[in-house]
Amino acid sequence: MLPAIQNVAAIDSPALILDVAGVEHNIRAAIAMAGDAGMLRPHVKTHKTPEVAAMMLREGIRKFKCATIAEAEMLALAAAPDIMLAYQPTGPKISRLLRLVGQYPQSRFSCLVDNEATVGELSAACERIGLILDVAIDVNVGMDRSGAPPRHVAALAGLIATCGSLRLTALHGYDGHIHHPDPEVRRREADASFALLQCALSSIQSPRHAITLIAGGTITFPNHTGRPQTECSPGTFVFWDEGYRRLMPELPFRCSAFLLSRVVSVVDANHICIDLGYKSVASEKPLPRVHLIAVPGARPVAQSEEHLVVEVPDSSRYPVGSELFGIPEHICPTVALYERLHILRNGLVEESWKVTARDRDLS
Repeated sequence: MLPAIQNVAAIDSPALILDVAGVEHNIRAAIAMAGDAGMLRPHVKTHKTPEVAAMMLREGIRKFKCATIAEAEMLALAAAPDIMLAYQPTGPKISRLLRLVGQYPQSRFSCLVDNEATVGELSAACERIGLILDVAIDVNVGMDRSGAPPRHVAALAGLIATCGSLRLTALHGYDGHIHHPDPEVRRREADASFALLQCALSSIQSPRHAITLIAGGTITFPNHTGRPQTECSPGTFVFWDEGYRRLMPELPFRCSAFLLSRVVSVVDANHICIDLGYKSVASEKPLPRVHLIAVPGARPVAQSEEHLVVEVPDSSRYPVGSELFGIPEHICPTVALYERLHILRNGLVEESWKVTARDRDLS
């Protein structure tokens, strides 16, 4: 779990502490599971930092996925060679994306599309500046959040083929609806979703060998490794969290991002209050939203903006000022609540990394 921190008294709370050794382990474990760094296209929504992207680059990962223009620019600042905006750009996002293409020529950018209107708008914008942009068709493989139905992919690919400013390079299918606790059930559901992606590919008339399939998030990417012509896109693996640790204990990843909190009040004999409110840990899930380490029997019972009330067997064990550590239930939106990550190396926190893409607009 959390290594000892020798200078924890100097760190104000709440704070998000990153165990760099654990992150390195997780990156290498994902590469080993994929069989080759070239089969991975990690999503950066979890970490949002150029330093973590640089760690992946050093391990041989060259392709990345992101969800915001700021994340795309963060990757370009880290000199990532291949950046996919896994989000269909609309309105001003189109011009912002194309501005990045011109601003960072060392990086190859691409984005998702799932309908004819966006293809037309994106194509026209590219034509105006003389650009050919790579695109991937987003295919709805069961998430029902975005993506074209598989039966519509052939027509959409045909339309893209008529656009001199767009080039179809991939089909993208995110199966984030799959989260069954039984690994065998997850495998069957992942196979069924992937079959929809394959069906969409088989319907395309243009040369299919040039089209990559991009499948899976952290939960399902182990089921997609080794598939021909396929890249996997895990994201949460890099830091891991309590929700995934509990759902998939068989996977080799380590929880590497920890919340430092302190007791700010002792309520009564069985309740303490700590400084982990809504603004310090992701609150989209029901309580408990954080797993407190080395606090036996702890049960979060109430939360507000700056406070979390925790039921404990004996509050006298946790006087005001006591340092407590926790693992978020969901790490991705928790990271976005912090301006900086406190970096733990060899038992000491001596630097911090700015969560760069927490901002919506970098330049």
